[in-house]
Formats: sequence, structure tokens, C-alpha cells
Amino acid sequence: MIVEAFLRWAETARATERARAANALGRAYLKSDMSPDERKAAGVAMTWLLDDPSPQVRGALAEAVAEAENVPKIVVLSLAEDQIEIAAPVILRSPLLSDIDLVDLVGRGADHTRALVAARRPLGCGAVAALAEIAAADEIALLLENEAARFTRLSLRRIAERHGDDAGVRCLLLDREDLPADVRHILMQKVASALCGCGLVRAAVGAERVERIAGEAETSAAIVLAGAARAEDCVMLVDQMRRSGRLTPAFLMQALCSGRTDFFGAAIAALSGLEDRRVRAILATGRFHSIRALVESAGLGRAISILFVEAVLLWRDAEQNAPHIAVVAMLEQLLERAAALGSLSEEAIELLEIVEKLHRQELRRRARDYAVGVALAAA
Repeated sequence: MIVEAFLRWAETARATERARAANALGRAYLKSDMSPDERKAAGVAMTWLLDDPSPQVRGALAEAVAEAENVPKIVVLSLAEDQIEIAAPVILRSPLLSDIDLVDLVGRGADHTRALVAARRPLGCGAVAALAEIAAADEIALLLENEAARFTRLSLRRIAERHGDDAGVRCLLLDREDLPADVRHILMQKVASALCGCGLVRAAVGAERVERIAGEAETSAAIVLAGAARAEDCVMLVDQMRRSGRLTPAFLMQALCSGRTDFFGAAIAALSGLEDRRVRAILATGRFHSIRALVESAGLGRAISILFVEAVLLWRDAEQNAPHIAVVAMLEQLLERAAALGSLSEEAIELLEIVEKLHRQELRRRARDYAVGVALAAA
């Protein structure tokens, strides 16, 4: 009888009156002592109001039940899929919306639905992963600004892959302290591509030179990442660089000559398919021929494997006898040993050119550091 009377009244009532009634009905459902029959009748009435033609009515109902824990879930789910003014309080505040519900809303909802989900606090891993897969850049920006959102490594990676070209998203990602090294490497590639594709830069510097500068900057940044990465991050960074074709002999030589021995070990393990523990044992204690067999099993051919073996032995000796050896000293010794080998292949000569270039850069860096020290002492 209560529902029937309410429906008859609602047929002739104005929208403002229906809105007040909807809000009162929602609050009564939450706070009043109702019998089971009355509660059931009130639930039916709220469900009927979901089809009210006036947004004002549906909005009033949404405000009343947004933070409720005991309203029929169909009411909350329906309101969450309504227009933005109605959906906002429900999506942002309703405790009835589970992570699975939010994933469904992201998948079938409009752009404003995804934006509201991205701003919800807290936000679970499932909803974050769904947004990472399909949300637009502006929605992803809202998500990254949400400090209560729970990101997995995979979600951060998908965001970088999909929207790393967007400067705003890229900056928000790079500001994160929990950003894995492999994701940072993806963003470095995006920056390098953006630089190479900039018409103004290409016109001012020249296409060939800008590509060379971008490539060198990307490599230098990757070397820094390799040095700062933790053990788990090293493995992921190796995997990322391998899949993107950046894990070349030239890069491995630069990483090794720069003292990124942990990264080098992870790379050899990934390329050879051997257990990481076995690889590190050979690199740490193996003799010349066992080390050479190891690096050749990783795809570094016989023509260049000897240079990697010499570099490994030099760093191993430095860690055992002179742990504070300068990189420049190691590079000098490697060049001396290479010169003593005699005739080398063209591929080996190209690697030595990289070593020589690193040597020059280290000499210039040491000279700059010395000059700064002198200036500070004089001041």
C-alpha cells in the first residue's frame, strides 16, 4: 500500500517535489526503524525512482544513498552509470562498490565514469589496472594524482606504454618514487622519440645530429638507471631492453665499463638462459675460459667475447684489491690489454671505439671535477 500510494502521488507531483521525496525516502531507508515489509517497499520505491525522467530526482536520491552500506546494490550500480552529476557522489563515496564493480564501470562506462573512478579514494589494484588498459590520457592523469590508488608494476608499465608520449602523464610518472627502472626506460625512449620527431629541433640541429644526440642521451640515461636499479629492477630493466632491441653488445660493454656489474650479470643470465646464481658465480670466481664460454652462450660472439672477459677480470680484480679504483683506470687497462691482443675483428674494433670514447668522457669529467675543487678551495 505504501508503494502504491507513493507511485500514485509521484505521477502528478512536480520534479522538485519528487526530488525532496526521493531524498527523504533514501534518508529514511538508512536511518529509520522499518519493518521488513516497509523496508522492502522502500527499496522498490527507490528502484522505481531510477527511471524518473528528471535528473534532479535521481540526483537527490544519489546524494541520500551515496555513503550508505545497506541500500539495495541495484540502486547504487544504476546511479553510478547515470550522468556525471548523479554518478559522482556514488562512484566517489559509495562503500558498496567493490573493486570488481569498479572494473565493470571502467569497462562499460563513459569517459566521465572512468574519470570519477580514477579520482575515487581509495582505489584498488583491479580498477587501477582496468584504467591503465583503456583510459584516456586526461583520465590517467587524474589516476596518477590519486595518492590513494594502488598501482602494480604492470599498471605503471601499461600507462607508460600507452601514454608515455603525453608530456603531462610522463611528468606525473617520473615524479613517482616507486616507478620501476624498466618503466623509466620506456619513458626515456618516448622522450627520445619526441625529440627526434620535433620539426623545430630537426630544422635547427639537423636530422642526423639530433638522432645521434637523442640516442646518446638515451644510452647515458639507461646506464644511470642500470646503476641505480635494485636486483629485481635490474631483471625487469634487462627484460625491457631486450624486448625493445636495446640490449646490444655495445650497450653491454658500456654498462660493464661503467661498473654496472649487477646489471651485466642479470643481462648475461637473461640472454644465456642460465640461472642467475650460476652466472654470478662464474663472473665472480670463474677462470678466463669459463667466463668466455658464459658470455658466448649469451650470444656475444667469439670475435668480441675476449673483450668482455678482459673487462670482467679487470673489474673483479678491482673489487678484490682496489675497490675504489677509478673508472678511467679500468678503461685504460682494458685498452692496453686490447692493444696487446694484436689483430682484432671489425666488430671488436667498434667496441673498442666505444671504450675509447668512454675513456675520453671520463678524463673530461675528472678534469671538470678537479677544476671545481680548485675553485672551491680558492674561494
